[in-house]
Amino acid sequence: MNEDLQFILDTAKEAMDAALKHLEKQLVNIRAGKASPAMLGSVMVDYYGSQTPLNQVANVNTPDGRTITVQPWEKSMLQEIERGIMIANLGFNPMNNGESIIINVPPLTEERRKTLAKQAKSEAEDAKVGVRNARKEANNDIKKLDDVSEDQQKNAEIDVQEMTDSYVKKIDDIFDNKEKEIMTV
Repeated sequence: MNEDLQFILDTAKEAMDAALKHLEKQLVNIRAGKASPAMLGSVMVDYYGSQTPLNQVANVNTPDGRTITVQPWEKSMLQEIERGIMIANLGFNPMNNGESIIINVPPLTEERRKTLAKQAKSEAEDAKVGVRNARKEANNDIKKLDDVSEDQQKNAEIDVQEMTDSYVKKIDDIFDNKEKEIMTV
């Protein structure tokens, strides 16, 4: 196969991989009723004037399926961590006991589960758009190549389409699993 064609296919694959990784990262933030340290992954804390991820200033644990505990490395950070959790607008109500912060994760209502499933579906659709954009870009790049025969171009476009189909299927599978996880009481 022509080096340029191979480069285009590799670039498309990288872009599709990136869309898949982004989807998985986004879905981790959609909680499915069970407490997880990843739920606080987006929380930033003002640490001596700079915004710092929560997990760099405290230990985040889940002693059980309904509770998250945040143990700051410095007691003086309790208020800042509490403020950071509130600012992140995750729907949690942190409680400060002077030593650590305790967050009770409320069980999800049916309505909230449906909303989260829609949110997951939206993230999956965004990932599919990313995959399709990679396909479009690759096909445009293939068409621009002058030193490649029409047959080679057609074969490369078929390869790109097969790659696209496999990534869309992976996205659907990931979404189906997440939807099951969200809707399971």
